[in-house]
Amino acid sequence: MKKATVSPKGTVSSPHHRFSRRTLTTDVLLFNGIGYALLILFALLCVIPFYLVVISSFQAENVLIREGFPLYIKEFSTASYGLVLKAPESILRAYGVTILVTAAGTLVSVFINTMTGYVLSRKDFKARNFFSFFFFFTTLFSGGLVPWYIICVRYLNLKNTIFALILPMLFSVWNMIIAKSFMSSLPMAITESAKIDGANDFRIYIRLIVPLSTPLIATLSLFSALAYWNDWYNCMLYITKTDMYNLQYYLQTMLNNADAIRKAASMSNGAVTSSAQVPLEGMKMAMTVVATGPIVLLYPFVQRYFVKGLTIGAVKG
Repeated sequence: MKKATVSPKGTVSSPHHRFSRRTLTTDVLLFNGIGYALLILFALLCVIPFYLVVISSFQAENVLIREGFPLYIKEFSTASYGLVLKAPESILRAYGVTILVTAAGTLVSVFINTMTGYVLSRKDFKARNFFSFFFFFTTLFSGGLVPWYIICVRYLNLKNTIFALILPMLFSVWNMIIAKSFMSSLPMAITESAKIDGANDFRIYIRLIVPLSTPLIATLSLFSALAYWNDWYNCMLYITKTDMYNLQYYLQTMLNNADAIRKAASMSNGAVTSSAQVPLEGMKMAMTVVATGPIVLLYPFVQRYFVKGLTIGAVKG
């Protein structure tokens, strides 16, 4: 029978104790190994579709039609990018409109949503429950598309203006609820001490609340930027001038035109008779790369704030 030994520090070390430590270490390593394996698998499931999009954008159209989407380039071709970038000045103009709308809309949207969330999170604001219900009610019922279109076009005169791409998405009840939940977790002693020092509510919001809400602001900025960048619906409704098209709607019109050309070419008896000469499938992939590239590069800068902004905001309601 093995006897317990005394360590140099005076603690008793038994064989059972050493066995339990080895077992604990093995369990931790096993748990970490399984966790890392699942994370790697999930990461691959997220990366592989985008990888297929990039590879397919450089694939020849006949390969895509014949074999679908291969994992490697079998026949290299830049015909899809040649059609997408056939008019570079139009692409750059659409990029400019989208960047302007995304930057201005995100800045103002985050400011309005966080300010509203801060007001509704204040316990000394007596009407906060009424206004909270008012905002929540709009998530269940709406006036519909026709009244909204009439208000924007006839009364607000937003047709063919840059504000038609900014104002309809300026306020988000979902983002406001996230801001309200996050700011409810901030201690009230901060605002109370600032009021004792003579600061008004707006100064408290700018000087104290905003610096403490960096994870929240980064999270809402990402949500708003994605919404503005991917928006094409408002452009379809309110913009008829081609020089004011944003990137998403411009690419959609190009895709529709290419589809029409391909259908006409397939039925033609002229010089162009092969539908594969119009790389429609490749154009779709090339357009995805062109449209998502810049916004994908934005995510690493806000990644460290993203999870923190969501989890802290979910602690209190």
